[in-house]
Amino acid sequence: MNGCELPVIINAGSGNQGMTCSLPVLEYAKEKEAGQEKTYRALALSNLVAIHQKTGIGRLSAYCGAVSAGAAAGAGIAYLCGGGYEEAVHTVVNALAIVSGMVCDGAKASCAAKIAASVDAGILGYNMYLRGQEFRAGDGIVTKGVEATIMNIGRLGKEGMRETNEEIIKMMIGE
Repeated sequence: MNGCELPVIINAGSGNQGMTCSLPVLEYAKEKEAGQEKTYRALALSNLVAIHQKTGIGRLSAYCGAVSAGAAAGAGIAYLCGGGYEEAVHTVVNALAIVSGMVCDGAKASCAAKIAASVDAGILGYNMYLRGQEFRAGDGIVTKGVEATIMNIGRLGKEGMRETNEEIIKMMIGE
């Protein structure tokens, strides 16, 4: 979490995000004895969903990338549990509604806790959907449809966090 020089899987340029959208999916696959093909499909889904969310945010933002990766892991886990498109998209929207306000303050030890919270939000988002509970358009940044909600996340991360990013940098260098 502190920029250790060990190899990890990378997603959207980040080892922390790569681990976040991969390791929980791998653990669920192992627990469910999912088989190699289903595991690979779940990993592909999780990684692609994370990348898709990051597209609108950009490479550097004060928006915590673990949020996107945790929501993506939730989609991969939903797939492993037998879910399809509907379960995956509602999982992502629910997870984003839960933790989308988290800020990034650099790859530090606190990332582990942020990752745990984001993955938990992904799993909670899936379980909410299974129980008929979900966030709807007008609930904060959630709007109608997963793509529109992801666009809002991109806007929040790219535009909304611009000044926050500047302030975090000042704090980190002691200004």
